[in-house]
Amino acid sequence: MTVVACSTLATCTKPNFVSGPLIPYVVVPELPLPFLQYVPWLGDKLDPSSPLTIKPFGVLVATGVAMGWWLSFRHARQRGLDTKKLDSFMQWSVGTGFVMAHVLDAIAYHPDLVLQDPWYLLRLWEGLSSFGGIIGGIIGAWAWHKIRKENVLEFLDVCISAYPFAWLFGRLGCSVVHDHPGALSNDWFAVKYPPQTLQAGFAGRFDLGLMEMVLTIPLAVACFLLWRRKPLRPVGFYMGLTLMVYAPVRFLLDFLRIKPDDTLFEEWADPRYLSITPAQWVCFGAFALGLYFTIRVWGKDYVAMAPLAPPQGQDADGGKDDVPTVPLAPPQGQDADSGDGAATPVAADATPK
Repeated sequence: MTVVACSTLATCTKPNFVSGPLIPYVVVPELPLPFLQYVPWLGDKLDPSSPLTIKPFGVLVATGVAMGWWLSFRHARQRGLDTKKLDSFMQWSVGTGFVMAHVLDAIAYHPDLVLQDPWYLLRLWEGLSSFGGIIGGIIGAWAWHKIRKENVLEFLDVCISAYPFAWLFGRLGCSVVHDHPGALSNDWFAVKYPPQTLQAGFAGRFDLGLMEMVLTIPLAVACFLLWRRKPLRPVGFYMGLTLMVYAPVRFLLDFLRIKPDDTLFEEWADPRYLSITPAQWVCFGAFALGLYFTIRVWGKDYVAMAPLAPPQGQDADGGKDDVPTVPLAPPQGQDADSGDGAATPVAADATPK
């Protein structure tokens, strides 16, 4: 039992066990590469006072892309899908996604810069939008479908089943560089930003990159468990699940973004259109699309829709392939690695049970 001593009843208050933000402001330094100045020809092009560095944000984002790519291939093999075609599909989708992540960020969040300097649209390294990347990925998938005349729905679902794991690394990168500072706050889950970034009466700010990373963990765990659990989920299930979970979370988090009247971070404030951010407007469409897929697949069985892997030793065009291909999925109920989670592919024209 806690005993609180006080001189008068008026000053006797309940003990305050949590006082202000508890999360430290951690900065991960860049790793300089000074030895590059001694490399022939390259060293002549570099400024010794400003050596090239390995940036933690770039490393974590690249790790996320690699993780998503590897896990998508693993899931495709477990379904017996053609991984060569999946690789081509992902190059289109991810490549277009990175381009549109910047282009849509520029148009929606920095229209003044675009009007002043239209070449800003081509400086892909200057700002990215997460929803812009998602929209770009869908555009790339649609373009691949039109050119290759292949069904992309299952490839999309396979990639999105791996998406939360890649997103964890991406948002971890945001959290270590603190590029999504939020509103001022004294809540315990706020971050202790440097004093010069705070206003009187506040000890911290929300770090929206960190918050979104933490909130993505349950989605990643859910996708991992559901992928391996029988019966297999129908094509479109993971698109519905991910969009219906992510859209409301992102919609609410954007209310914690820096306010336009925050003078210390005025340049970080997102524009508002009818009082909400561009991402919040996209959330309506994302949730509706997720709801559409959820209703569409509700109560249905898994039926393979993507191109299946060719027989061992034969490439996708029917000829011999010098590089060994991934074998078809093992029999129903047996996983290629651990004994569960895979299934024999079902023809796309098969009648669901």
